[in-house]
Order: sequence, then structure tokens, then C-alpha cells
Amino acid sequence: MSDEATGTAGPATGTAEAPGTRETALALGDDALILSHRLAEWAGSAPFLEEEVALANLALDLLGQARALLSLAGDEDALAFGRDARAFRNVRLVELPNGDFAHTMMRQLFFSAWQRPLFARLAERPGPFAAIAAAAGPEIAYHLDHAVTWTLRLGDGTAESHARAARAVAALWRHTGELFEPVPGLDWLDPAALRADWTAHVTGTLRAATLPVPGEPPPPGAPFTGGGRRGLHTEAFGRLLAEMQHLHRSHPGAAW
Repeated sequence: MSDEATGTAGPATGTAEAPGTRETALALGDDALILSHRLAEWAGSAPFLEEEVALANLALDLLGQARALLSLAGDEDALAFGRDARAFRNVRLVELPNGDFAHTMMRQLFFSAWQRPLFARLAERPGPFAAIAAAAGPEIAYHLDHAVTWTLRLGDGTAESHARAARAVAALWRHTGELFEPVPGLDWLDPAALRADWTAHVTGTLRAATLPVPGEPPPPGAPFTGGGRRGLHTEAFGRLLAEMQHLHRSHPGAAW
């Protein structure tokens, strides 16, 4: 797979030995990989052609980020297609089924509003993630702007679009606490500041869209908020992996 196809700069050269690098690379790389797959599932099903292209571009951006990040932990193809569910470290938010279009957009809002300040901090800190985070910054800014635009359009649109967006917010909110759970190698982060950035952006957008704000995201470790970072995933994740890994597992070692 060429770097041109993914829309993100290729993997950093070499693998750093900094403590926690592999764990961080797996967590952030798995987040991007799995959300990329979910967005790609909209191919042929998006509301209209322009959005078909937009969702495909988001998916390709995330796939490029996943390649670069996973390359810090090993061979990205082997990590993507050779691991079982318990070995993945993505948050559950990104693995949840797409649902309707409003559900997908609310998930993107929650994820991108977290990814943007996180990657901004990574880009400023010398280390193996700085170049990857800096290259991904403009992509993430577009992803967040796209999600915000659709949140406003859906929330302040028709009664039906408002109701669907509100249901999506209520259904996804309990999964947002996991975004702020500690990740090995990122212990230097100030989780309270990251959480405050996320909360301000998300709640401001929801209010502008006339959508209800459930309140503070659940605290890390609260019941039902997560487990993905520890390899505990939803039933839907097993089906996602079966589809994503089918070709590779059916023809191991094949050259194309």
C-alpha cells in the first residue's frame, strides 16, 4: 500500500526505545485503524455522492495514521491482520457499529475532538510520535470541522434529524470516558487539561446545535465505559475483525 494512497506521510524511520512507545503506538494506531474500517463501511451507502467522497477521505487519512503509528510497534500488516480481538488496544467508541448517519457523525465529533488536542501535544513533544502527529494535524482539523458542520446541520435541522442526533449523543456518551483512561507512555499528559479541552469543544458544539448535553463524560474506569485499552471489546468488534482480516487469513503470505 503506497503512502500516496493513504494521504499521510509514511512511517517514521526506525523504532524508538522510549518506555511505553509500543503501548502508545498500539493504542493510538488501533484507534485510527478500526475507525478507518468503520468509515469505509459507508462506501456505497452514504446519503449523497459528495459525502461518499468525504467519508472515504476520512477513512484513508485514518488508515495512513494507523500505518505510521503501528510501524513503531512492529510490522503494520501483521499487527492489523494477524492479531485476535484481545490483542487490540483501541477504545470501544471506534468499534461500535455505524448506526445511522447521525450516529456516525456524533461518534466522529467525540473522537476528533479528543484526537486534535492529543496530537497537538504529541507534535510539540520531542520523541517518536512528534512527526506523525504533526503530519496528521491538518487531517484531524478537517475531520473535526466536518463533524462539527454535520452536528450543527443535523441538530438544528428537521425534527427527525434532531431526534436522531440526540439519540446518538445519548447512546455514545457513556463510551467517551474511556478516551481519558491512562495509556502507557503518555503518563506525561495532563488528563484533566485534555478532558477540559474535549468537554469545552463538544459541549459548545452540542449547544450550538440545540442538542442536549448529557453532562460530564463518565470518569475513566466507570462501569460500561470501556475496557478496549485492556483488550475487552464488544461483540460487534469480533464481526468487524472477521471481515477486515478475512482475505489476509485466507491467503497467508500471499504476494499481490
